[in-house]
Amino acid sequence: MTLMIKKDVIDADNAARIADLKADYDHLGQQLARRGIDIDTIKEKVSAYGVAVPSWGVGTGGTRFARFPGTGEPRNIFDKIEDCSVIQQLTKATPTVSLHIPWDKVDDLKGLKEKGNALGLGFDAMNSNTFSDAPDQAHSYKFGSLSHADAATRQQAVDHNLECIEIGKALGSNALTVWIGDGSNFPGQVNFTKSFERYLDAMKAVYKGLPDDWKIFSEHKMFEPAFYSTVVQDWGTNYLIAQELGPKAHCLVDLGHHAPNVNIEMIVARLIQFKKLGGFHFNDSKYGDDDLDTGSIDPYRLFLVFNELVDAETRKAEGFAPMHMLDQSHNVTDPIESLMNSATEVSRAYAQALIVDRKALEAYQDGNDALMATETLKAAFRTHVEPILAMSRYEAGGAISPVAAYRASGYRAKVSSERPASKSGGGGIV
Repeated sequence: MTLMIKKDVIDADNAARIADLKADYDHLGQQLARRGIDIDTIKEKVSAYGVAVPSWGVGTGGTRFARFPGTGEPRNIFDKIEDCSVIQQLTKATPTVSLHIPWDKVDDLKGLKEKGNALGLGFDAMNSNTFSDAPDQAHSYKFGSLSHADAATRQQAVDHNLECIEIGKALGSNALTVWIGDGSNFPGQVNFTKSFERYLDAMKAVYKGLPDDWKIFSEHKMFEPAFYSTVVQDWGTNYLIAQELGPKAHCLVDLGHHAPNVNIEMIVARLIQFKKLGGFHFNDSKYGDDDLDTGSIDPYRLFLVFNELVDAETRKAEGFAPMHMLDQSHNVTDPIESLMNSATEVSRAYAQALIVDRKALEAYQDGNDALMATETLKAAFRTHVEPILAMSRYEAGGAISPVAAYRASGYRAKVSSERPASKSGGGGIV
């Protein structure tokens, strides 16, 4: 397997930390044992967990106002998956990459698949883009795509999604995520009912093109880029879409696509209950889809989401098999460092949820003891599980401290000398 960072760099950094890690791991193991929890069992589950990284996430993002490129930015999908492989090499928690078409479109799909194999990476869900215009496309998406009033524009969007499926089949993917920016900016601009009917008809055409073993995920967002209305605005509409399309259709929950006071963990529970939870885009936000690093604003909410996931995992909920992916925009940090930290935060939330005393929690819930029920959750959340995460990485050949090892490797300086500097310019989230 091709390693982008030399093994001796990681080994040297680990050697300076392993004694302290073993002491911390043993100490945490004693603490958990007093609570009837075997630390090695938790570590094994964490080691088996993985979250996909977005190909677009390794580039520097921006805002609607400006973009300030970083050094050594990837020039193409081959550069991108090299950066993604660094994240996996150090964290051992990101074994797959999720591609965005047409941003990542290449003629040499065989070569891309071989490159992924050489780097030890698989390909996760495909992501279609009908929220911006590609060069030389016949019809503009300025006023919508899958819900557009013009039939030719809708067909162009359908054809694009079908092309994404074909690309995914060549790469070994088995899912398609569809997010659209369709909506309106002024009252009366669109007919809500007709717009949604057109969207459903177009999505049914895409659904027909799915292989038998594929899934399709629809993704909701309360606003932006349309500010008066969006076609797929909330989880209720998302659920209706999944129901209308069929058993291969599920809902994708992006943590940044909700209003501030929305109870996302309850949405997760509802979708699990009705077998329509397809997966996640993990990130964090201060308001509406800032796409900040996962866990940077509200790590407790991330934990509460995973509490519902572990609850479903523990009781073996029917049809429960969600896909997990990071979806972030990095404006002021090194994208590789942010994605490594985010992968760690997702793993941390999973580990914390695994140590919730579920028997005690159920008893407090049945006994209407609100205080002790919430304290049971907080007891798990307050537990410092970093030794479990670090030991899992170490035993898998990763870095005890991923960011420290990454900085010691000089990888960013190396690729900066090889990749031409990007020009600063206009805005754009990605």
